[in-house]
Amino acid sequence: QLQLVESGGGLVQPGGSLTLSCAASGFTLNGYAIGWFRQAPGKEREGVSCINGNGGRTNYADSVKGRFTISRDNAKNTVYLQMISLTPEDTAVYYCAASTVYSGRIDQRTYKWWGQGTQVTVSS
Repeated sequence: QLQLVESGGGLVQPGGSLTLSCAASGFTLNGYAIGWFRQAPGKEREGVSCINGNGGRTNYADSVKGRFTISRDNAKNTVYLQMISLTPEDTAVYYCAASTVYSGRIDQRTYKWWGQGTQVTVSS
């Protein structure tokens, strides 16, 4: 059974950094597009970033460009989201998701398998 598990969330002060991990079990991530999404309290889930199967193509939401970096280590079956210069507006539950298709758009409708999410709270 294809499963994704996010980790690395937590409480961080404004201006701080965190790195989220998305680990796969039951399948190999190699070849799957991976997206990161987030949902803040009272808001709809939004796309943050995505990466294609070999890591050669990435995309970012405007709100995180220059601050977040998505990467993958297929040998470790893991995708990462490095986040710097965090602000309270980045507070949300962060989800990773997998798709067999990389469209270049961070569109949650194209992602079939989802993790359970990890909480990121940015607060002083």
